[in-house]
Amino acid sequence: MSEKLRVGILGATGMVGQRFIALLENHPWFEVVTVAASPRSAGKTYEEAVEGRWKMTTPIPEAVKKLVLKNVNEVEEVASTVDFVFSAVDMSKDEIKAIEEAYAKTETPVVSNNSAHRWTPDVPMVVPELNPEHFDVIEFQKKRLGTTRGFIAVKPNCSIQSYAPALFALKEFEPKEVVVSTYQAISGAGKTFKDWPEMVENVIPFIGGEEEKSEKEPLKIWGKVEDGVIKTAEDGPKITAHCIRVPVLNGHTASVFVKFGKKPTKEQIIEKWESFSGEPQKLELPSAPKQFIRYMTEDNRPQVKLDVDFENGMGVSMGRLEEDSLFDYKFVGLSHNTVRGAAGGAVLCAEMLKAKGYIAAKNQ
Repeated sequence: MSEKLRVGILGATGMVGQRFIALLENHPWFEVVTVAASPRSAGKTYEEAVEGRWKMTTPIPEAVKKLVLKNVNEVEEVASTVDFVFSAVDMSKDEIKAIEEAYAKTETPVVSNNSAHRWTPDVPMVVPELNPEHFDVIEFQKKRLGTTRGFIAVKPNCSIQSYAPALFALKEFEPKEVVVSTYQAISGAGKTFKDWPEMVENVIPFIGGEEEKSEKEPLKIWGKVEDGVIKTAEDGPKITAHCIRVPVLNGHTASVFVKFGKKPTKEQIIEKWESFSGEPQKLELPSAPKQFIRYMTEDNRPQVKLDVDFENGMGVSMGRLEEDSLFDYKFVGLSHNTVRGAAGGAVLCAEMLKAKGYIAAKNQ
C-alpha cells in the first residue's frame, strides 16, 4: 500500500485499547492517528493519560505518546479524522450499542472488541479463519443503518478461542456434545496483579456472563447468513461450560470433553488440527499466524508460560488428546486472550475487511 489507512482507537486507555496501540505499531496497512477515551481523559496526551497504568510489556509507541486524547462521545469530531475505528470502550451494553451505531452512521466502519453487538442479527461476529463468509451480512446491515460504507463488525468472546477453532476444524466428524471448563487469565478482566492483589494464589469459580457466551457464541459462528441476518446453527454442538478465574496474567486454558456423531481416530483429529487454515493464511494477512492450530505431544503441554505467545499470540495450542471413558475424547487448549482473543483478533478482522473491500480510505 502506498498510504496507510487512518485508524482511531475508542477506549484507547484501557487494557484492550493499550493492546491495540501496541499491536498496531509499525503495522503495514494501518496507522493510529486518533485516540479517544472518556471525557475525564480528553485533552491529555496519551502518555499523560496512561502514566502509571500502561500494562503492556513493550513501551508506549513513540508515534502515539503525544497524540491528544479526544472525547469518545464527540462522534463527528473523532470520525472526521479517521478511515475506521477499533472499539474497546468501557460503557454499559446499551451505551456501547448506541455509540458504535453512531460511529457507523458517520460512514466510519467500526471493528469492535465489545460484546454489545454480538447478538445483533445483522452484525457479523467473526473469527476470520472460521466464518469469514459472515461478513456478507454487512450489506444488509448498511441498508438498515442507511449507510454506504459505515457498519459494525465484532469478534467473539476471548474464552472460546481456546476450543472453538479446535471443534470447528473437526466439523466433518459432527461434534455433538461438549463439556468445557475454561481457566481464564486476569487480563481478561482488564487487570494485572498490581491492580488485583486478591487474585494472587487465588481461584474464583465465577466470571459474570462468561458461561452463557462460551456456550452460545460458537453456535453463531457455526451459523449461516439467511434473509439478511445470521441464523444460529441448529446442528451445532450442545455446549455446557464452567468459567473460572485463575492467577495467570495472560492466557486462557480450556479443558474439553467432546462426543462426535462420527467418531474420528486420534490421528485424524491431530491431522485436521495441524493442517487447518483459512482465508487469512491464503491471503497472507499481516497478522495471520502461519499455523493457526498446533498439537503438542508432550504430556505437560500446552503451558501458559511456554506456549501463550505461539505465532505472536495469534495461534492456538492443543494437547492432552486422549480417548475418554464417558465422552469420545478429551483435550486441552490454550490461547492468548488479549491478542488472539481480543485486540489481535479484531486487527485480523480489520485486515480481512480491508482485503474484501469493506474498509478503505474515506476519500476513495
